[in-house]
Amino acid sequence: MRGGELLFAVAGLPAAVLGGAYALAVLYAGTLLSLTVLGLPFVVAALAGARGLGGLHRRLVGRLLGEHVEPPLPAPRPDGAFARGRAVLSDPVAWRSLLYLLIRLPLGLLGFAAVVVLPLGCGWLLGFPLWVRLLEPGERPAGWLDAVAVLLGLAVLAAAPPANRALGAANRSLARLLLGPARAQQRVRALESARATLLADNTDRLRRLERDLHDGTQAQLVALAITLSLADDALDPGAAPGGPDLARLRALVDRARGQTDDTITGLRRVTRGIHPVALDGGLGEALPGLAGTSPVPVAVRVDLRERPDPAIEQAVYFCAAELLTNLAKHSGARTAELSATAADGRVRLTVRDDGRGGAVIGGPAPGVGASGGTGLAGLTERLAAVDGVLRVESPVGGPTVVTAELPSRI
Repeated sequence: MRGGELLFAVAGLPAAVLGGAYALAVLYAGTLLSLTVLGLPFVVAALAGARGLGGLHRRLVGRLLGEHVEPPLPAPRPDGAFARGRAVLSDPVAWRSLLYLLIRLPLGLLGFAAVVVLPLGCGWLLGFPLWVRLLEPGERPAGWLDAVAVLLGLAVLAAAPPANRALGAANRSLARLLLGPARAQQRVRALESARATLLADNTDRLRRLERDLHDGTQAQLVALAITLSLADDALDPGAAPGGPDLARLRALVDRARGQTDDTITGLRRVTRGIHPVALDGGLGEALPGLAGTSPVPVAVRVDLRERPDPAIEQAVYFCAAELLTNLAKHSGARTAELSATAADGRVRLTVRDDGRGGAVIGGPAPGVGASGGTGLAGLTERLAAVDGVLRVESPVGGPTVVTAELPSRI
């Protein structure tokens, strides 16, 4: 039994009683005033107060129970008293805070009983034979009632810690459910974070592209232009009395041809990350080709009953490429399997290997042990940007199964 749970059960009782009394008073008075002009202003003020009390309870849960509950979005504050009151009345956070205060009252009473009443009852039951003999004069032989009291005391003693832990877990769940952001707000936050991650990733990619074009391709084109200029000078009839130097001219042409090939290769390398050419024929053609480049033998199963949007195809392709790269580098696998399905508006990509396992999101890469890379967290963020999710099943010793699921349409 943790000290925080004990302290929460004892110190949290006054807050639970006050909050519950506040919620009951709000409901009672709001019902009585609902037929008067004071009804709506009273409910608006009461809901604003419930939101504030919910914040206090959220901090109490975080401090004593160690449960971090993400704070909800600030209350909307439009211009005008009428608009502001309507915003408070339609604020789901305020109503959920009021519901929390109602449910927290019985939980607080039960928690106090588990921490204080049960131990006191346990002490009384275990000492029942002694209390009876102290209160009753004369000798009293031990009887079945003494044995039953002691057994009940031991049962209460054994039941107190699990009861307190269960009530602590219930308080954590209640706080997560009612004091955090609403589900729609959580989704908005997740999408905003994912979009910000995708925007930063695209910005970095654009800067790398600009740098590669400036430092690589542009320099190669400048060198090619200089070579062609030298070749043009070598063709000038007045440059040499005996006519053009054919050997030098041939050397310049060969150099220009080589520089042209290098420039084309550089351009292909730069543009490969923008949109893979393999995706022109869809995932059905791109994924087998991608698996064929893996040093680990990969069996491919593709069942694409519908073609996803181009952005989804690109996300799936890069996800598969990253998973296969990590698999080859870190997993120690001998064989792997890649499967992709697209049906009913969902796309699912699964990569399975027989490597050493131990991968977790935010830690090792697919199939990697404790010392592996950290590629899964980045994949999770990139998939979240298109409303996708990444799941990892990787017990130590393997096998590792990584599944990416995305909508087929954005």
